[in-house]
Amino acid sequence: MPAAVEITLRSMQFQVCVGVLPHEAEFAQPLEIDLTVWTQAPATGTIGVDYRDLYAVASDVVSRGPLLYLETIATHIVSSAMSRPNVIGARAAIRKPHVALPGPLAHAEVVVEDGSRA
Repeated sequence: MPAAVEITLRSMQFQVCVGVLPHEAEFAQPLEIDLTVWTQAPATGTIGVDYRDLYAVASDVVSRGPLLYLETIATHIVSSAMSRPNVIGARAAIRKPHVALPGPLAHAEVVVEDGSRA
């Protein structure tokens, strides 16, 4: 069985309106995304997945609206990544640093992974 290759775009940053609170639908806030895909090792001289295509996957999903839940965003990114040729698994981590909670925290994070690579 050919080796799997892991490709990650880490800390992609977007300014989007995301959340269920009224002000979150009105004012853009930072959203950070990690996207990891697994592919079969490509033949010599070829690539398994183009980084530009992976970036476009995340960008396309967050450019649609409305964005209510981090879980939904991550699920759509993983689904879109899995539809790409040569991708055998995908994982998206979505981080939202400005969360309205009563205490300090770095960010809220949601991770969705398609387990078909196992």
